[in-house]
This record gives sequence, structure tokens and C-alpha cells, in this order.
Amino acid sequence: VNISILIVAVVIFLLVLHHNFLSLSDFLKRELSDSSPLGLQPIDFIPAAPQRLVDEKNDKEISVVIAASDERLGGAIAAMNSIYHHTKSNVVFYIVTLNDTVDHLRLWLSGTALKNMRYRILDFDPRVLEGKVQVDPQKADTLKPLTFARFYLPSFVPHAEKVIYVDDDVIVQDDILELYNTPLKPGHAAAFSDDCDSTSSKVAVRGAGNQYNYIGFLDYKKETIRKLDMKANTCSFNPGVFIANLTEWKLQNITKQLEKWMALNVVEELYSKTLAGSITTPPLLIVFYKQHSSIDPMWNVRHLGSSAGKRYSPQFVKAAKLLHWNGHFKPWGRTASYAEVWEKWYVPDPTGKFNLIRRHSEAYETK
Repeated sequence: VNISILIVAVVIFLLVLHHNFLSLSDFLKRELSDSSPLGLQPIDFIPAAPQRLVDEKNDKEISVVIAASDERLGGAIAAMNSIYHHTKSNVVFYIVTLNDTVDHLRLWLSGTALKNMRYRILDFDPRVLEGKVQVDPQKADTLKPLTFARFYLPSFVPHAEKVIYVDDDVIVQDDILELYNTPLKPGHAAAFSDDCDSTSSKVAVRGAGNQYNYIGFLDYKKETIRKLDMKANTCSFNPGVFIANLTEWKLQNITKQLEKWMALNVVEELYSKTLAGSITTPPLLIVFYKQHSSIDPMWNVRHLGSSAGKRYSPQFVKAAKLLHWNGHFKPWGRTASYAEVWEKWYVPDPTGKFNLIRRHSEAYETK
């Protein structure tokens, strides 16, 4: 009997020891997987969930990716603040920035009411763009590496099945959970707001070329573009706000496809010369040609950063679920339409570095 009891005790001890080793192994794997071959290293770790989320037993995690450059940091702060205060869901922000912005960003978040947000700061390595972006030596400082952050979503949130990407010049006025729940068709890696169907497409954007179809972004005189057999009048979409299914994204190797067209453009100059617009939109249009789902246009009401935004009525702006100041007139810089709506969500910089005045800001790329 004693021998039997001893054998049972030894077996139980070995089972417990085996379980502990498995748990340790899983933990180490998760820790090692935080690093990325792109040099996207996590800098800050996600704080514990706020007590209000614990109390309400809402454990649904929504991953939101946003890029934050130093000269536009106030925009990213206002965007995150508006998202955070309009939802009871467990939102986690993945803030992509450059190394020289990290300290400023961390102080801004930790020194204000935003310190209770859940977030992770990721340092983006611009070297991943070498050979993929055509740089004019005389205008090298105009290249904004973070505009390409949306191409590398699986590297930022490797364990998520689905993420939301938003530009830094947006304000959210409704629960981001609704946008997150946008249905994606089988086989689609992303959902965008189609320009032809968009409420804001009813407003002409003077001096910006045709922003509503493919010919506005791609040079159809180039044989490489013609061989794709994409109709020039196909409705384009806006990549400043979208939902990505990362499972499909990785299965279809979307990032590699985008990098392929970036590199080809460096050699062949495939983008349209008539549209002074985005250099990030054309490769997305090619890769997602007739292969994307649609989001509710009220979740990307745009052109508030152009003269077209002045045509929106106050009632319409109030009803919009997401306002987007794409265009040259940012609400934190020179005069933009409905800048007072944006300012409600702006959190002053505790360091005083970000100067919020109506000033003549540099011409930013239209997204």
C-alpha cells in the first residue's frame, strides 16, 4: 500500500512539473515573438485594463494602429482621445513612431488624462523602405516614412486576427466597435471606404485632379499598368481609415505585394503625374483591385482638410461617425473646416513642444 501511495505521489509531482515547464515554454515563446524582423520593437508595454472595463466585464479587445510623427503628434493624440472616450470596449492602441519621437510621445501620454489608455509604442525603422520609395535628393526631407506604416500591419499586431488602421488627422464621434464589426467578405483582407459611394464624393475637390477613380492615381500610359487590365474608371478608395483581416493579409502576402509595386514604381514611375496626391494609395489600389469590402461611408467623412469640407452642414458633421481632415489644411495648423470639433478632443502637450496655433503649416501629403 505504501509503495502504491508513493508511486501515485511521484506521478502527480511529475505531471505538475511537466505542466509548469509547458507554461514557461509558452511564456518564453510569447516574449520572443514580440521582436520583429522589420525592426519594429515594442518600447512600451500595455498597462493593465482600466477598472471601468473590468467592472463592466467587457473583455473584447480592439486593436487600433495609428502612426504618430513628431510634427503631427497632436493629431494622433486627439484621434486616440476621441476613440477612447466613445467606447466601452477594450481598445488597445499600437502607436507607430520614429525613435526621436518616443520620449515626447511617452511624456504626453503619461502626463495627461490619457495615461489610463492601453497602448504600445513601436519604433518604425525607415530602412525597410530602401529601394522601394523614389526620393528626390532635393526634397529628401519631404518623405514621410510613417505614411507607409499601414503596409506592415501584421508586424505591429502579430497575434491579432483583425485590426483597425486610422490616420492621425481623424476624430471619431461614435463607438469604434461598430467599425470593428464591419463584415468582410470571404477572401478579402481589408475593407475601405469607396470614393464613388462615399457621401463626401458628392463634394468636388478642386485642383486635386480626379480622386475618385483609378486614372487619378495610376499612369495608364505605362505598359505595366495596362497589362493589369484594370479599368481606368474603377472607383478608388481612401486608405486613411480601414479594417484589415490579418489572417487573410498574411495568407495573401499583402505586404510583399505592396512592396513589389513600390519597387516597380521606383524603376518605371507608374503613379499618375496629374494628381498631386498620395504615394501610398497607388500600390494599395493595385493590390486590392476589386478585392476589398466596403465600410459605411459615415465612418470616413473626409476632405475636411480641403476647401470642399466647408460645404458640409453642421448637422451633417455632427452626424458623421468619423471625420477626416485629409488634405493640406490640418485642424492643428492653418485654418481648416470645423477645426473647433477637432479641438474638443485635443489634449494640450504638457511639454509645450507642440504649438497649437492657426499657423501656416507645411503642405502635407493628401491621404
